[in-house]
Amino acid sequence: MANFNGEKVISGTFGEAWLNGEYIAEVMALEAKIEIEKEDVPIAGKFATDSKFMGYKGSGTLRMHKANSRMIKVLSDSLKKGINPRIQITSSVADPSADGAERILIKDASFNDLSLINWELKKKGEVEAPFTFTDWEVQDFIQPRG
Repeated sequence: MANFNGEKVISGTFGEAWLNGEYIAEVMALEAKIEIEKEDVPIAGKFATDSKFMGYKGSGTLRMHKANSRMIKVLSDSLKKGINPRIQITSSVADPSADGAERILIKDASFNDLSLINWELKKKGEVEAPFTFTDWEVQDFIQPRG
């Protein structure tokens, strides 16, 4: 039986992010995931339906405290010229109580929208930036133990 200690669970407190190599001090959360696209494959003589891998789609969300105009600076001029720029997003989570660090590079993030104005009285400002992507690189991973 594998021995597992709860202290080995990664804490997002130690997460960091970069946009095109520029550190994002105001980052709150970052998620990127792959949706696996499959089609059903019924097989004669079987009640269960199998599936065939057809591709995948990458998507994610970058959430930040609204402390500057970072996303406007990154996207606005290009969008006005008819260009949706591809951006590199790097994520690192290096919790000192875990068994290592995880670092992943999203190579070609394409943001879905640009929030120009979003504020409300007596509320902290936040920016949520959803994106899609097609390529990534796992630069460092935490080896499973047990």
